[in-house]
Amino acid sequence: MKSTKPDSDASRDARRVLDALRRVVQSLRVSARAAEARGGLSGAQVFTLQKLAEAGRPLSVNELASRTMTHQSSVSVVAARLVEKGLVTRMRSSADARRLELSLADAGRAVLRRAPRAAQDRLVAALHATDPRDRARLAELLEGLIRSAGLEDESAVMFFDAEANDPRTTPGRPVSRARRNDLS
Repeated sequence: MKSTKPDSDASRDARRVLDALRRVVQSLRVSARAAEARGGLSGAQVFTLQKLAEAGRPLSVNELASRTMTHQSSVSVVAARLVEKGLVTRMRSSADARRLELSLADAGRAVLRRAPRAAQDRLVAALHATDPRDRARLAELLEGLIRSAGLEDESAVMFFDAEANDPRTTPGRPVSRARRNDLS
């Protein structure tokens, strides 16, 4: 007679993982909705504004990508929208005219005063507080899960930037076959 214990353990563990992921996604979704309701911005836009404010000085797109822990191309799209809305200014660096820098505009500061703290900040703080070995192991496990699920072709865009996450509104952004099927 075959034991059902391993299958039930596997199912229980899979549910624990999925429940944890659901909590993270739900927290990000609630934070994004609050940002939208209070300031008309996406969660990614509020997070980007917060990182610019924390810097207290102009940042290059690469520096901003580092502070938001995203790829330069993702934060560039978000920053461009913030510039269009007049919340961020883009200027040439006084030290190096080849370098563009982003600064928080007065309107951006005003939006931040009424914006909720981005859920991403809480997650980043928790990750920084995690033991470095555990954090590295978590990263390895999640990357393995992504590979096993066949999701490695998906772009790792900023959380809850609705327009950046929707390839129908972001021309030129590559979309995996699975994602194209989801959008059809």
